[in-house]
Amino acid sequence: MTVRERLLHAATELIAEKGWGAVSTRMLAERAGVGSGVVHYHFDSTQAVLVQAAVGALRTAVDGLASVLDQADTPYDALELLLGALDGHGGQELFTETFLAATRNDELRHAVAEVLVQFRRTLAAWLASRDVPTPVETAAVLAAAVDGVLLHRALSPDLSAAVVVPVLGRVLR
Repeated sequence: MTVRERLLHAATELIAEKGWGAVSTRMLAERAGVGSGVVHYHFDSTQAVLVQAAVGALRTAVDGLASVLDQADTPYDALELLLGALDGHGGQELFTETFLAATRNDELRHAVAEVLVQFRRTLAAWLASRDVPTPVETAAVLAAAVDGVLLHRALSPDLSAAVVVPVLGRVLR
């Protein structure tokens, strides 16, 4: 792993563990096993590292969406898979912190918005292939619902797929 990759990996871990605003250059350097000056050699600022790391993690998740959806036979199955993925701890804290930070950082907001557009496009295409009425609108509402569940789970971890899927599944019928 290159130094740059180690810094990005350290940033994703620290955002999830400490929160966006608590990550410092020193923390990044220590976690990546490099000197503090190396952070600014590879990135313009600590915020630049955080933005690139978080947006990269979101893009990776969205890039994997098609393969997740390929495992589903029905829209209900897809909903179970999407929300079931939130039951694990694969990036949940990172994504929550990123969404919250995007409300205060224009660069991050635009980058996250682009990723969300791709998420909705991929989901809409899959829904259209399953003859779901108004797939673009349905994808937008489902994406917002999944994002909302993600944010609410930061305060209510008991909001599991078992609780949410039956309710949102009615929207798809």
